[in-house]
Amino acid sequence: MKIRIASVLIAAAVTAGAATTAVAAQPSKHHEPKKPEIVAAWAAAWSGTDPAALGALFTPNATYTDQGIGVTMTGRDQISGWKARTDAGIENVKITVKQAWRSGDHITIEGVYAGHIKGAPKSFAVPVVTLLDTHGRKITSDQDFYSLNAVFAQSGLPADWTPSAG
Repeated sequence: MKIRIASVLIAAAVTAGAATTAVAAQPSKHHEPKKPEIVAAWAAAWSGTDPAALGALFTPNATYTDQGIGVTMTGRDQISGWKARTDAGIENVKITVKQAWRSGDHITIEGVYAGHIKGAPKSFAVPVVTLLDTHGRKITSDQDFYSLNAVFAQSGLPADWTPSAG
């Protein structure tokens, strides 16, 4: 009788262990890795209408490089100014974060950059990859990579388009 009880207990333990392993091995359909807080704030600032909100996310001597256009700004004032100039030329600027990965002080963001260039026949929504370097809760460096040609093509503008001076 003791052998039978022991066999039943062992079988129950093995079955329970297998069931636990099977449940644990299945990925959760509702689990999405939490994005770093600075990423949500950065996307909200770009999608918002207050240029100072973007600048406030950066350290005093941070750099922001728009690789699509090939310009670099240094410091909060210049970064805020870049957001103001962007808003002056592009309506409904929006950054949608699809995924973000953090490794120490480095964050990689995959997203969509969208808006409507003033005077263009259509809106655009192009892929963007952003590399952020951080120190504490502030950004020290931001590099945005997207295709300016894709922005112009989706907007219905020629590849050599430049905004009017007026």
